[in-house]
Amino acid sequence: MDDSTKRILQRLMRRIPSQMLQTMLGKWAHLSREDLHSLDFTQPKWVLTEHLLALCEENGLRVKHITELEMIYIIENPNQGMWHGFQLLDAEEDAPSIELTQFKKQFKANLTELISNVSIKIKKHTDEAIWIRVAWGDNFTKPNHLKPTYVVHHLQTPYVFVTGLTSKYKPLLNQALVLATRYGSMKDAHLSGRNLTAIRDLLMRQYQQVFPTKNPKPLQEKNPVPRNPNIEKEHAENTENRLQIACEAFGDGTLPQLQKAVYKLETKFRDNSNKTLTGREEPFRGVVEFASTNLLESLRHCVSSGMASTPVTPLLSSITQKGRNYFVITDKGV
Repeated sequence: MDDSTKRILQRLMRRIPSQMLQTMLGKWAHLSREDLHSLDFTQPKWVLTEHLLALCEENGLRVKHITELEMIYIIENPNQGMWHGFQLLDAEEDAPSIELTQFKKQFKANLTELISNVSIKIKKHTDEAIWIRVAWGDNFTKPNHLKPTYVVHHLQTPYVFVTGLTSKYKPLLNQALVLATRYGSMKDAHLSGRNLTAIRDLLMRQYQQVFPTKNPKPLQEKNPVPRNPNIEKEHAENTENRLQIACEAFGDGTLPQLQKAVYKLETKFRDNSNKTLTGREEPFRGVVEFASTNLLESLRHCVSSGMASTPVTPLLSSITQKGRNYFVITDKGV
């Protein structure tokens, strides 16, 4: 093992929590049963790392084997960075029939044609998702395995999720994906977050939605709070309506754990009492951000409890209806 490969393994060992090391190494196909039994997982991590480095050298493992261990860890624990959603557009006739073998061949061929020094690993997960790890280099440098890009794509769907991608390599990845999936182009879905499952479920509508109806059936609260019978009778209709509206806007049951929504303002300042700003030709710029450990759950609660007025403003309901959490507001609209 050369020094760069050792650094990759050492960095990976620092990232993996101690309580997960035995499980992750057990899923790695490059250590024998005897090798695993020789590792003492009660030792300090730095001691364990040195022992593992020695085993890897004895077994002749190289960087391609170490990156396989990294993929196992990232796939099992995907919430390691900021994920961004993208949508493929203008599908060709044969797009729905693309299979994994064909996709792998086309993607690797397309990307290596665009850039010479690049390392690509593709793995199919148990949930049918295709995971891609790309380490980028250029004409003069080897692939940088310390800063890889991860891509998740479900075949037969127009959605792609990416983390660790810089603007320099974004056009190359986009072109390789578009050609391999038989689509015409790919656009930013303006949806991002650290929870991959949340943005996937939101963009692919994989959560319990509630649709408007002329004769709505009252939705039952999950944990109703006991109330005074007289007050409950008086406000029952309003409570049911608020809950119905909240669930129509944000969904019912367990919601995707989205952490934030960002609204970028680029509108003309309007306030007759402030002539300095009102008289300016250029737009007034600002950013409003809503943040929570579960933003959709918080918004639904605000509406259903009466803390927020109804009907729900489209600026908030668009998070679920459009599957995005980044909006630019101008005088022409969102």
